[in-house]
Amino acid sequence: MGAGFYWINEPRQWRRDDDLLSVTTDEKTDFWKETWYGFERFSGHFFGADVTGDFSFQVKVRADFKELYDQAGIMLVVDENHWLKAGIEFNDGAPAIGSVLTLQHSDWATGVFPGNASEFWMRLTRKGDALRLQYSADGKIWPLLRLAHFPTVEKCAVGVMCCTPERGGLSVIFEDFQLTSALEKDLHDLS
Repeated sequence: MGAGFYWINEPRQWRRDDDLLSVTTDEKTDFWKETWYGFERFSGHFFGADVTGDFSFQVKVRADFKELYDQAGIMLVVDENHWLKAGIEFNDGAPAIGSVLTLQHSDWATGVFPGNASEFWMRLTRKGDALRLQYSADGKIWPLLRLAHFPTVEKCAVGVMCCTPERGGLSVIFEDFQLTSALEKDLHDLS
């Protein structure tokens, strides 16, 4: 984790030790824009670095998700109207893997996580105007979670996010940050 990382909505409680970031979420934090609920939220915690061009970003996440909408994972931010977040979110009584893509309005895609959701990995690769989002339950096999168009911009920020819209106090550990040039792997290469 390089020196260029910074906060958007810095939480009251956090600690950084080398390649490990520990965060405890503040109360009623979230990222969302209008769809279905009609409200806008840009109060979630994001810790990231500015990037240009193509890249891959990968991180390991550990947390005990147990309240509605508890969430943590990876995020790409251009501004409050253009972003992607993905990871585990507690929904319908269980932790689920999912993503929210916001291009003026948010969408939400979610599914069953095939492992122990208290420890997982996320990877995001940007190539031109495409985002390839992957997750892993073991750090070895990386299924595709989402392939999406995202407008080409000169600069954006990539990093980690966590939110608790219904409460505060979710403890999250992010580790093994890897920000590299874009991985040149076939779309169906799960490594």
